[in-house]
Amino acid sequence: MIIGVLTLEFRLHGNDSLKGKRQVAQSLKQKLRNTFNVAVSEVDAQDAHQKLVLAVVTVSGETTKVESRLSKALAMVEAISPAELVRADTEVFSSAGEIE
Repeated sequence: MIIGVLTLEFRLHGNDSLKGKRQVAQSLKQKLRNTFNVAVSEVDAQDAHQKLVLAVVTVSGETTKVESRLSKALAMVEAISPAELVRADTEVFSSAGEIE
């Protein structure tokens, strides 16, 4: 079993409320789930108005499928996100431990 985690950190310029942040987060999460059948969750800075951190997780039997899915998800987020993407980290694990 291969598990891939894509961590995305966004800067929400001009946002001054958690409601505005939640709208951006929900939109991105829903688009990722619908397009790539992945799990998505806000994982850090929940109380910060201008910082959004999402984790995208996928599981497969093949490393190439995990890497491909996460790479395509990152490309989509870069293309459609209204927020500035400041960091994107990908980690791939097997049931025996970290691969990359």
